[in-house]
Amino acid sequence: MNGDAAIVARGLTRRFGRLVAVNGVNLEVPRARIFGFLGPNGSGKSTTIRMLCGLLEPSDGSVDVLGYRMPQDAEKLRSKLGYMTQRFSLWDDLTVLENLEFIAQVFGLPGHDRRRRIEETAGEYGLGPILRQRAGTLSGGQRQRLALAAATLHEPELLLLDEPTSAVDPQSRRDFWESLFALVHRGITILVSTHYMDEAERCHRLGILAEGRLVAEGVPQDLMHGIPAAVIEVEAVDTAGARRALAADPAVRSVAQLGLRLHALLDPDAASPAERVRGRLRSAGIEAQVEAVGASLEDVFVAATGFRDGLGPQGRPA
Repeated sequence: MNGDAAIVARGLTRRFGRLVAVNGVNLEVPRARIFGFLGPNGSGKSTTIRMLCGLLEPSDGSVDVLGYRMPQDAEKLRSKLGYMTQRFSLWDDLTVLENLEFIAQVFGLPGHDRRRRIEETAGEYGLGPILRQRAGTLSGGQRQRLALAAATLHEPELLLLDEPTSAVDPQSRRDFWESLFALVHRGITILVSTHYMDEAERCHRLGILAEGRLVAEGVPQDLMHGIPAAVIEVEAVDTAGARRALAADPAVRSVAQLGLRLHALLDPDAASPAERVRGRLRSAGIEAQVEAVGASLEDVFVAATGFRDGLGPQGRPA
């Protein structure tokens, strides 16, 4: 195992009957970094995370986490791992303090350490004023902060977060990510799954999952610079007509509307892509401004997963 890697997976596969939920994933997650999984619902993110923490046995392949083989050594890993699910998994009828005290007991923290860590996490995540409040009465952002406090109470080396911000407002998401970077600064490794492009761009490294496969992996900026597609932006008076004309071009992999503009991805081997788009629109009698632009992370996702308008990967109906 690479000494600089917190997680190493080779050929990781999980089948549920005839359904292949995760298919041959190879993965290395560096220590003290945030590694993101980006993908739509059903892409295999949650299944992969459950295999990484030993909750689910792989059908094929191997997983080493902090030097432990999963799922055989899951119990040895437990004290070094924090896990936060996309659904609030603490107890609504207990207060914030009672939830933290119970979690501290589960992880076997002795009395002195228990009090110290509860005070520290309560202060770090702004829980002090609501310690006596029942968890079921908290707002989405407060519940999220409580869940993160509980997941880090025992000072884990690795934190696995499964779509942790799916039910909170944008400001709470922003604050949550600042907390994650503070944890990384203390040497904690974080693997987080998300379907938000802005969150994915915050990660040190990113893996894009589609239909159980890891279809792209790397530093977000590198993925955007190395996108396997030409990115063309179009501004036309007849936006709907321009979109129809471009969608009919077999070299166009995707067309998305952004306000009054169209964002088109073309096959990388298409000759002179901007001129090709201009010619296609002229032939349709549509006047437009056309220019090549830099790729966004959403463009990377579309190019990696092979989507076209109304079609899923490899041209199958979405």
